[in-house]
Amino acid sequence: MSTVKENLTRSAELTGSDSARLDIEVLLGAVLGRSRTWLYTWPEYELSVAEQQSFDNLLQRRRHGEPVAHLTGEREFWSLALKVNASTLIPRPETELLVETALALCPGDRLRALDLGTGTGAIALALASERPGWDIVAAEKSADAVALAEENRRALQLDNVRIVQSDWFAQLPAQKFDLIVSNPPYIDAADPHLEQGDVRFEPRSALVAEDAGLADIQSIAQCSGEFLAAGGWLMVEHGWQQAASVRAIFAAAGLKDIESREDFSGWERITLGRKAN
Repeated sequence: MSTVKENLTRSAELTGSDSARLDIEVLLGAVLGRSRTWLYTWPEYELSVAEQQSFDNLLQRRRHGEPVAHLTGEREFWSLALKVNASTLIPRPETELLVETALALCPGDRLRALDLGTGTGAIALALASERPGWDIVAAEKSADAVALAEENRRALQLDNVRIVQSDWFAQLPAQKFDLIVSNPPYIDAADPHLEQGDVRFEPRSALVAEDAGLADIQSIAQCSGEFLAAGGWLMVEHGWQQAASVRAIFAAAGLKDIESREDFSGWERITLGRKAN
């Protein structure tokens, strides 16, 4: 059987991945139930027959493009370990900008927040972990995703989040929120990137929107006034070329103090606006 060190050198087999070395480390660590640090501390550890077969199988699936998060069943977001599956988007680091911005704009210990299209529950659970006094509703259309988000909520023991099934605002009773956040579908159906990388294995319904990717953002903005408290914030993630269009949508919906924020790569990736007092 091969050692940890020998298996770590197999990144060349993942020619289609732009993070081959990291993929190898994560998959090998998942098979062995060990951290990436442990792999380098014990490079001479020899895998058992079962462990080697399991790793070889995961490596083969990764070669065919399956996302690492689907292979391990887990993805870290805001330092939270979240279970993932094919029913939702895989949480991505750039979405942490939404969490960061929400926490900075809303420093209060008591607040009502709504996460629309929660998926794994990533945004809502990240906010809840930082603000235990907040009352957070996480809405999701997909029943499978609702079950997954609830599983993550229970695992993290975040009792200030309530997961509900709703197609955006449609099934929510009349109520007011101080903050509404969303990472909605915003990709144009004709975008060639839909046939590349991890998104090939994620639900199209969570990725693609009509009107060049802006339809769901427009729907959320138009309906937000009924659910935002006076002075409350709406903030959404969007594509790197959509900021100007999203600002126009927010303005048409009557929101004030509208601005877009850049991610670490310098792209405008979220836009926010406030309901007038």
